[in-house]
Amino acid sequence: MAAPYELIYYTGVPGRGEHIRLALEEAGASYTDTSSLPMDKCREAVTAYLNDSYLGEKGNPPYYAPPLFKHGDLIISQTSNILMYLGPKLGLAGSKENDVWRINALALTALDGLSNEVHDCHHPIAVELYWEDQKEESHRRSKEWVKNRLPKHLGYWERALKSEECGKGPWLLGNTLTYADLVLFQCLDGVQFAFPKAMKHAKESGKYDHVFQLWEAVKARPNVAAYLASDRRQKYDWGIYRYYPENDVLPE
Repeated sequence: MAAPYELIYYTGVPGRGEHIRLALEEAGASYTDTSSLPMDKCREAVTAYLNDSYLGEKGNPPYYAPPLFKHGDLIISQTSNILMYLGPKLGLAGSKENDVWRINALALTALDGLSNEVHDCHHPIAVELYWEDQKEESHRRSKEWVKNRLPKHLGYWERALKSEECGKGPWLLGNTLTYADLVLFQCLDGVQFAFPKAMKHAKESGKYDHVFQLWEAVKARPNVAAYLASDRRQKYDWGIYRYYPENDVLPE
């Protein structure tokens, strides 16, 4: 019997584990997820791998933070690393030689620009501080990000999707859906929650039609659509993507 896939991540918000869930859901793979546990049980299950007394097991070192992923004796961390491991197993890593590296590069780019940078908009000074303690800096950072960084990121993805170097089609590698498309979808979805005015403005500009078409196309895929409509899809709240009215600005 094949070893089960086990996702180890906090409950309460989609978070960085969501990219892994989307890949597993798209592929119709069976997996367990600690986020399905009650809050206290989930936190207990996750922190068991993070506390100072845990030194690793079965050849695996201790890791810094979730998401963690178990498959048999293997335990790995880091969203992009987990996806690079899972991609070929789930049929989401392309079909050409070296596609695995191309897809990883695309996924990392999306996570850097449309996840990490967005998180830093609401916590620009320190992650240990409450948003209220850095509200002024957060507002300034959000204004700059919406004005300068968001169009730069959307412009890059529009160019990547218009390129036919990897073949014609709606996806980043032409007509082949990969986990990079799922990562980009989730990042776009989160940015639309955090900055709805700016994203509406970007969509209506007509400059990024391919980008928003990809978001719609992923959302409409049967397995993804069923997952998004289920109670397994957690709501945005206090995680990477947060909505603060003060930060919901239009580019000046």
